[in-house]
Amino acid sequence: MTNKSAPTAVPVHELIAGRWSPRAYSSEPVSREHLHAVLEAARWAPSSYNAQPWRFIVFDRSADEVAFKQAFATLVPFNQDWNAPVPVLIAVTTHTLTNKGEVNRSAAYDAGAAAMSLVLQAHALGLAAHQMGGFDAAAFRTVFSLPADVDVLAMISLGHYGDVEKLDPVLREREKSVRTRFPLGEVAYQSAWKKAF
Repeated sequence: MTNKSAPTAVPVHELIAGRWSPRAYSSEPVSREHLHAVLEAARWAPSSYNAQPWRFIVFDRSADEVAFKQAFATLVPFNQDWNAPVPVLIAVTTHTLTNKGEVNRSAAYDAGAAAMSLVLQAHALGLAAHQMGGFDAAAFRTVFSLPADVDVLAMISLGHYGDVEKLDPVLREREKSVRTRFPLGEVAYQSAWKKAF
């Protein structure tokens, strides 16, 4: 299942409506060309003061299986189950301080924008990408010796779409279900807090 377009209230670009977070992956490797493309898309994301605080750590199973397994081990068991065949994991990290040593309040926001650029480019290439918060950030920090001023925010699994029927029944149903979001009036306000757009 590669197409699961969002039932939007008004038309939006296919790149946005068509992007979703699948769990059915194949074990087919991701080409270096495609890895470069998704990272290049992330590189050109906007950031406050053009600080570009994000840093992505790429774990390509076909290039370094040992490091991949170390990153994979930090995923929570639920995420390990459906990510078993995935060929690439990408850790989203960000520098939390500015070049002046002050707290960068925009660091996580900017890294999120870069991550979104990455997954949109993945979708444009016909790849599957799923962003996850379900991992042990402290263990990841220890295993990969992150500096004190770097936060690890998320993990992204990246690969080719797989066979939905190989998922367990609960995930299979979730994979096939219609995508949903809160109504626009609950997330966008007009001129004041809680005044629906």
